[in-house]
Amino acid sequence: MKKNHMWIGAGVIVVVIALACLSSYNSIVRLDQAVTAAWAQVETDYQRRSDLVPNLVATVKGAIGFETKTLLEVTQARANATSIKLTTSQLTAENISSYEDAQAKLGGSLGRLIAIAENYPTLTATESFRGLQTQLEGTENRIAVSRKDFNSAVEEYNATIKTFPNALLAPMYGFAPRAYFESGAGSETAPEVAF
Repeated sequence: MKKNHMWIGAGVIVVVIALACLSSYNSIVRLDQAVTAAWAQVETDYQRRSDLVPNLVATVKGAIGFETKTLLEVTQARANATSIKLTTSQLTAENISSYEDAQAKLGGSLGRLIAIAENYPTLTATESFRGLQTQLEGTENRIAVSRKDFNSAVEEYNATIKTFPNALLAPMYGFAPRAYFESGAGSETAPEVAF
């Protein structure tokens, strides 16, 4: 009779451990999927911005004497930004940095394009240019929110796989920490504004 109780007790312990491992695995998978969904939203918002570029370039091309170099720069930056595709398994700090660098170059060239366009009052007065400018501003806000949401999802995922008992189990399941979006170089210094 004592042997039966021992086997039952051992069986209960094995079942409890198995259920804990299964629960741990399921929670990590859920958080991994949240990171994947947040990354997809980041890519969608950056793609939205990239999709606006051809319309903006076409609108600006109509301005007499507009700087072709600036238009070429925007077009090339867009091509570079859209050429980088990352899956969630490729979200290392280096890959995210490369992705962000390409996106920052596109953002910078768009900023220069808008600034130069301000010298053409007939262009900036057109409804299509103003509409595209408004859409770009809204898209930049969406990108900021998406990046924040992505970092929040990564934070929760990383915290979960680094805490006990998940820290023991996550490597066995093949889960590794994810990288965050980080501020670009020089972003800690506020830009100087002179009037």
